[in-house]
Amino acid sequence: MPSRPTDPLTLEVVELIGDVVARYHQEYEQAAASHQLTGAQARVLALLTLEPMPMRRIAQKLKCEPSNITGIVDRLEARGLVARQPDPADRRVKLAAATEAGRQTADRLRESLDFAREPLAGLSAAERAVLRDLLRRMLG
Repeated sequence: MPSRPTDPLTLEVVELIGDVVARYHQEYEQAAASHQLTGAQARVLALLTLEPMPMRRIAQKLKCEPSNITGIVDRLEARGLVARQPDPADRRVKLAAATEAGRQTADRLRESLDFAREPLAGLSAAERAVLRDLLRRMLG
């Protein structure tokens, strides 16, 4: 089936979404660096503040190879931000969990992210709710 040409409005929206994503990633990397973390380390740490989880699940959530996650967790553990612990459900499995220092670092990192707060502050609560609902609808 031939693809139909995309209308100019759709192209503009796609470009704007790309710009938002690029700006978010740039500011996230800068915020992570200000806490002596790589962007990947910061994402793993943020994920582990929600709940302890095995490396395989971290890799699935972040869509990367488990071997990459092992190295990231090793570096976070060496800094005292993450600790490995046995899984109570299966003692053969190790869970990575944020330590108190890791949670504090993740909180400070989150607080230093101005990108989302600043532009969204210019929108009313109703506009933010509409944007949220539209984004949810786009993601299914």
